[in-house]
Amino acid sequence: MDWSYVVQYAPFFVNAAYMTLFISFWGILLAIVVGAVASAIEVSRIPVLYQVTRVYIELSRNTPLLVQLYFLYYGLPKLGLLLSAEACSIIGLAFLGGSYMAEAMRGGIESVPKVQVESAYVLGFSKSQVLWRIIFPQSLSTAIPGIIANVIFLIKESSVVSAIALADVMYVTKDIIGMNYDTYEALFLLVVTYLIILLPISIIGTVLERRFDYARR
Repeated sequence: MDWSYVVQYAPFFVNAAYMTLFISFWGILLAIVVGAVASAIEVSRIPVLYQVTRVYIELSRNTPLLVQLYFLYYGLPKLGLLLSAEACSIIGLAFLGGSYMAEAMRGGIESVPKVQVESAYVLGFSKSQVLWRIIFPQSLSTAIPGIIANVIFLIKESSVVSAIALADVMYVTKDIIGMNYDTYEALFLLVVTYLIILLPISIIGTVLERRFDYARR
């Protein structure tokens, strides 16, 4: 292991990590919004919208992110819509992540006992009060593990965006290996960078799971 090489190229990985965090943050944020809307439609079983949502979830979960990115980056310009690599990456992560978030949230909502909802209506609660005081707190405690797992999954999946020439961590790694053939040092920096990004999220997720589980009990 050439440590002077590691020190020399570490700044490149720092800059690439910012790009990875940027697209991951916005992609995950949009995925949570899409997931919340999709899960609400699934639970409510709104005609037409429910069928459209199910098609979206199946399409999203059963096609690779790489294919989705190629469609956005190379396919849309054929239709007259040109998007930057950053925009395609964020949309791709949101499209993929939204389906996973929807299933996690739907599972949380459906875990709330129906008798509690019915009892709340009998006691005179409005629909909004039932949603925010009964359903949301309990469903969140159940859905948190799935949501955190999906956040970590999407950050790791962001490595695919290097395929559309976005200078994320994986792109820089392949670029440096191609130039210098110092594979071990580049892969070491790659692993360390992802550990620095993902380990705090994993720890925070574990703490949140314990807190919500304690509150639920």
